[in-house]
Amino acid sequence: MKYNFDEIIERKGTNAVKVERCKALFGTEDVIPMWVADMDFRTPDFILDAIKKRLEHPILGYTVTPKNFYDLLTKWILDHHNWEVKKEWVGFLPGIVPGLAFAVQCLTEVQDEIIVQPPVYYPFFHVIENNNRKLIYNQLVEDEGIFKMDLADFENKITDKTKLFIFCNPHNPGGRVWTKEELQQLAAICEKHQITVVSDEVHADMVLPNQTPHTPFATISEWTKENTVTFMAPSKVFNMPGLISSSYIIPNANLRKQFAGYLEASEMNAGNIFSYVATVACYEEGEEWRKQMLEYVQGNIDYLKNFLKNEIPQIIPMIPEASFLVWLDCKALGMDTDELHKFFSLEAGLGLNKGTVFGPGGEYHLRMNVACPRRTMEQALSQLKKAIKSKVQSTNY
Repeated sequence: MKYNFDEIIERKGTNAVKVERCKALFGTEDVIPMWVADMDFRTPDFILDAIKKRLEHPILGYTVTPKNFYDLLTKWILDHHNWEVKKEWVGFLPGIVPGLAFAVQCLTEVQDEIIVQPPVYYPFFHVIENNNRKLIYNQLVEDEGIFKMDLADFENKITDKTKLFIFCNPHNPGGRVWTKEELQQLAAICEKHQITVVSDEVHADMVLPNQTPHTPFATISEWTKENTVTFMAPSKVFNMPGLISSSYIIPNANLRKQFAGYLEASEMNAGNIFSYVATVACYEEGEEWRKQMLEYVQGNIDYLKNFLKNEIPQIIPMIPEASFLVWLDCKALGMDTDELHKFFSLEAGLGLNKGTVFGPGGEYHLRMNVACPRRTMEQALSQLKKAIKSKVQSTNY
């Protein structure tokens, strides 16, 4: 089946975060929203059809996990990530970010230190600071157009109070698919200092065509297997984040008991009818859609890259290896981050994430979501080119 990613779908009036929060974030509703990380593509028909089929039954009662849920999930992980996961290692999780908060709460104590690698997905900061833990930055460095880890700094930041490392694998917002060698070096430091790792791998299924495959951190060594809490989800890749369907994978029985026990005590260890139904549909029928979607997103990335190179060379994109998010270096436009954000919003009519919300290293940057129809990309970049041309002319004048 050939899927249509060119379809323009109106999202106003659907309580979509991407639309409803524009006024508060950008000072106007009149922007093309290219910020929050969901897609403007139709959620795949096999998901919608599965939900419709379930709705043919007139009772939406309490629901147990479908019998094939974990079989399908573990087969998907084996087929796509070469990781043989046992079913007993896996549990349902009501979202990746709640999972991060649960991990912080049950695996650390107040005032323990937790390392993150900014610029990085900003809820990493919130779940640490909102739970009265100490946030420690190991800032990534840009080298030849991609992010790399400063492992010397990482090790220097470790103290006897450092208990956890929250890892973004693949990385958001930089789109890095970390190499096995990088992961091995990182793992050696974590093992040396006995740092438990929480690996957010929500973008694992979004590695773009012709890129290095994703490597789950837990597969690097026997030590990482026993000391890593991995979070995965179909919600990002299949555009159904509103259904809140994620999973944890914890091979270590004691660590798993600790985490699962915390979820059970919090009454947060079960999903709902539609999250189960949709996830089963994804893992049964989703592969062809996933491939076509990633090819389309790659086309948008290529379009963006070429447009900026030829028309707006002041903006330099970090080309992602995974995901539909592009990190834009706008330093050459001569504006600080707040000015950039305001210019893009009010002058160019584009709603992008402000780089500084991702922490140190986000200055002079914006994050753009390119999971949209090509016409939307063309319109957005046309507006941006026109706004920059107008600003240059007025400045020269």
